[in-house]
Amino acid sequence: MKGRGVGLVQTSLHSSDRTLRWSASLVAKTYIDIVCSSYYTLHMSSFGLYVRTRREALNADDKSMSLRQVALRIGVEPAFLSKIERDVAPPPSEGKIVALAEAIGEDPDLLLAMAGKVSGDLQAIIRKRPQLIGELLRQLKEQPDHAILNIVRQVTDGDW
Repeated sequence: MKGRGVGLVQTSLHSSDRTLRWSASLVAKTYIDIVCSSYYTLHMSSFGLYVRTRREALNADDKSMSLRQVALRIGVEPAFLSKIERDVAPPPSEGKIVALAEAIGEDPDLLLAMAGKVSGDLQAIIRKRPQLIGELLRQLKEQPDHAILNIVRQVTDGDW
C-alpha cells in the first residue's frame, strides 16, 4: 500500500479545558479525513463557519466552488447560503445539508451533527430500538475513535 496515506499522525486537539491526544497508524485517506473532520468539528465554532472555511479552501483550487455556484448546485439562493455561512440564518433542512455535503465533499452525517440534526434514516433506526441504541451510544461515548472504527469494521465485515 505504498503512497496511500500510510504513516503516523500525532495530533493535539484543544477543546475547552481539556486536551485530547490521538495517535494512530493510518492506512487510508478515509482515516485522515476522519481526523481532519474531528479537528474542525472541535475547533470551528459553528456550522456556517465550518461550511464557509471548507468551501473557500476548495474554491482556492477549483473556481466552481464559489458561493454562487455551490448555492445553485444545492438549490438555494446565493444570499441564503451567504447568510448560513455567516451564521445569520440557521442551518437549512436535512435535504439541503446533504446536498451541501455532497457539493463540498464532506460527510453528510458530520454536517448534520454540526447543524444539531440527525438524519431521518438514523432517527428511524433509533425509533426501532430506542433502549438498545441509547445504551450502545452511552457505552461508546468515552471510547477512542480507533475502538469505534474497529467495531464498525467488524459489523461491516460480518466478523461477529
